Amino acid sequence: MARPVRSPRRKTPPSSSPTTYVVAGARTPFLRSGTDYVDTLAYELGVFAVKGLLEKTDLDPASVERLTMGCVLAEPRTTNVAREIVLAAGLPQSVPASTVTAACISANVAIASIHEAIAAGSLGVAIAGGVETLSDVPIRYQRSVRKRLIASQKAKSPVDYMKLLSGLKPQDLLPETPAIAEFSTGQTMGESAERLAKRLGISREAQDAFAAASHQQAHAAHEKGRYAEQIVPVRVAPRFGELTRDNGVRGDTTPEKLAGLSPAFDKRFGSVTAGNSSFLTDGAAACLLASGARVKALGLTPLARIVSTAWV
Repeated sequence: MARPVRSPRRKTPPSSSPTTYVVAGARTPFLRSGTDYVDTLAYELGVFAVKGLLEKTDLDPASVERLTMGCVLAEPRTTNVAREIVLAAGLPQSVPASTVTAACISANVAIASIHEAIAAGSLGVAIAGGVETLSDVPIRYQRSVRKRLIASQKAKSPVDYMKLLSGLKPQDLLPETPAIAEFSTGQTMGESAERLAKRLGISREAQDAFAAASHQQAHAAHEKGRYAEQIVPVRVAPRFGELTRDNGVRGDTTPEKLAGLSPAFDKRFGSVTAGNSSFLTDGAAACLLASGARVKALGLTPLARIVSTAWV
């Protein structure tokens, strides 16, 4: 049996390398897709987070040297969503911006990339984070139609257009909705979770108990105001009411209630349900990272320092 290939672990930078400090963080409320952010673009959510971070730290935007954001399902009009955030959040146009994607750890990879640049001495102050909106995923025509649409740009007469329709079937006009699945295996995150739960022997009861505790503790944190410092109040069209809380948190959830839900991915033998899984979410978060020298020069008070990073 072949041994699994492991990704190389990131090594801790040498002690002589600049230290990366996490100075502050800010985020929008995280909302269930299809709710209040339904008409909001991803870059707009990112702007709320970045502007909130700048206001929170009272940092001069001109001090920011780079912005990197993670995003998975990019809006075709704003594929480098980080660049649009820079322009709309009031950062100098000269600030380089890039977007990275690595499934559910995209924002973590963005943070790690900034950390590596600071450790290498090429950056002093930068912003990293992530943004996602699943309320408006890019839905496209199937390839047979896309090929004809591209070819139509060279069509010059009605006959040319009629030729493009030749061989087209009614089912070809059905939309192609992106699946939140890995291309190479076709597996969704839920299906992968089912495999993991079976392999590690994680019971349905244990999953439901953990999920219930997570919801209850998040609800308690909202009630005690513990999230108030990190959440940026948001107002979006069409209601423009102030949004300050995550709306997917269910404080009245119990293991008993979750036990009544049917498996969502493996209908016969599964244990992963809609209740013990994460909900499809819209939101954005950003954090300010800086070297020790810049922390001191700007009079910043860091929350923590990054010692090393790794992903597998």
